[in-house]
Amino acid sequence: MRVGVYLNTIGTGVDILLRKVEAAAQAGFASIFLNQLTSLDAITVAGLAARETAGIEVGTAVVQSYPRHPLALAVQALTAQAVSGNRFTLGVGPSHRQIIEGSYGLSYDRPARHTREYLTALVPLLRGEAVEYRGETLSASGQVEVPDVTPPAVLLAALGPAMLRIAGELADGTVTTWTGAAALADHVVPCITKAAREAGRPEPRVVAATLVAVTSDPDGVRRQVAGQLGYAAGFASYRSLLELQGLAGLHETVIAGDEDTVARELTRFADAGATDLLISLLGDEHQQSRTLDLVRDRFVETARPDVVA
Repeated sequence: MRVGVYLNTIGTGVDILLRKVEAAAQAGFASIFLNQLTSLDAITVAGLAARETAGIEVGTAVVQSYPRHPLALAVQALTAQAVSGNRFTLGVGPSHRQIIEGSYGLSYDRPARHTREYLTALVPLLRGEAVEYRGETLSASGQVEVPDVTPPAVLLAALGPAMLRIAGELADGTVTTWTGAAALADHVVPCITKAAREAGRPEPRVVAATLVAVTSDPDGVRRQVAGQLGYAAGFASYRSLLELQGLAGLHETVIAGDEDTVARELTRFADAGATDLLISLLGDEHQQSRTLDLVRDRFVETARPDVVA
């Protein structure tokens, strides 16, 4: 299991993010992934980070598909791939009704159909192929020509059965959030792996992002997450995921406790079939430092040989 760091772009300047990426690379982490909300553009920062940092995969987790036409996203992703020296991974997903309709004013109608059609157009564009596609939810006509790049890997944010099937059939894997090891083992990994095999595709990547804190006050950390992010439990995909796991709130997926407790819980992700684990740090500066030390000392050594060259 490769181990990377998940960085939040909200409220963080470019220089600080670049220093964090460099620190992750120096510590031996295999990857860094950036979220995309209403702050810095994650694809741009990822390309810049790779340009200035050697030997680490950079990616997004995830950019929203609805506001970006496949041609536009292909141009941006292939540019990041060229800038990064072919170390960029594109994480993409349909996001949530509250964001797409509430913030962008776009219809969130039939998200699974939209996602299937989106990837059907996007993936050939990333290979430099000419596309003439007319679907129910979108159309795309054109070709993107960026020299000296390989197609970036595509990860789909997928949690439910329909989206996991799409990820297995059309993408290189999935990136998950708020998903514990048991749900990965019992639901995510079997579903996406079956879909990929039936489509004649390679074994998919399963990139699991999780919030982590080495702390003497795990309940306090979870209360903080509940206060800051608890509203997201109202998003349909997250609500269904919580029900699947028998949980009441997103904060219950947080991994927190002493070093041994956290290490034991992180090991379960490898046992569940996750190919990659992304650590999102919680807590104050001291707690985050303890968490990084633990992950580096107990997990990164096994991840280091898989670092993208």
